[in-house]
Amino acid sequence: MPNERLKDAMQAAGVTPEGLADDLEVDAKTVRRWISTGRTPYPRHRSALAAVLDETEEYLWPNIDTAERQARVSQSEVICTYPRRFQVPSDLWRRLFDNATERIGILVYAGLFLPEHDPDLIDALKAKAKAGTKITVLLGDPDCDAVAIRGREEGIGDTLAAKIRNVLTFYERLRGTEGVFVGFHSATLYNSVYRYDDEMLVNTHLYGFPAAHAPVLHLRRLAGGTLFNSYADSFDRVWSASRDAWTGDHGKVRP
Repeated sequence: MPNERLKDAMQAAGVTPEGLADDLEVDAKTVRRWISTGRTPYPRHRSALAAVLDETEEYLWPNIDTAERQARVSQSEVICTYPRRFQVPSDLWRRLFDNATERIGILVYAGLFLPEHDPDLIDALKAKAKAGTKITVLLGDPDCDAVAIRGREEGIGDTLAAKIRNVLTFYERLRGTEGVFVGFHSATLYNSVYRYDDEMLVNTHLYGFPAAHAPVLHLRRLAGGTLFNSYADSFDRVWSASRDAWTGDHGKVRP
């Protein structure tokens, strides 16, 4: 069937098939087929056409495959990639933290670098919680198999379990704070996740490498995307199976 929307948009913009063909560097016959037969252009041509005609791709081609649209939107959720965690700018960590108003989530094995590098972190978390931000910190259970295996894979033996016990002494000051949950998990982590409302830093885990030397993705949630939500869902799955780091309770109530 003819693509009447494309035809009308071209007429409204005063654009001819020959003119579009020159702009897109395709044959004019190809443009006419897009109109007369309703054939869907390649993604790069759709994007250029939509820009020229000042219309959305969804309007011009309403039958575009949903999975394809989701994949393209999801790619746009990646703001930046960093080859190593230590290369993430310190001001980015601070900006994400400061801007978060609804939810801060930390999913790690130890994450000792956070309180070590920012001596004001615990006080800042308390202030965030007091202002209504929900804080969730999930640490690896120092006695679980996953932590022991990860320690061996990094070549540090029992040091990882010791780091977890060490970092817990920092978070002890949050104990009993309303809106804060600090828990232990026993999950095999493929990524450490640091969530700040609708932005997130995902620190991938590489066999034999400490997390500080593994890549980081900076993500921002977009409507219609799936990448951010996939990591957020993974976070919540670990959270739902975690237990309170001090009481050991698996309680179903979460902040």
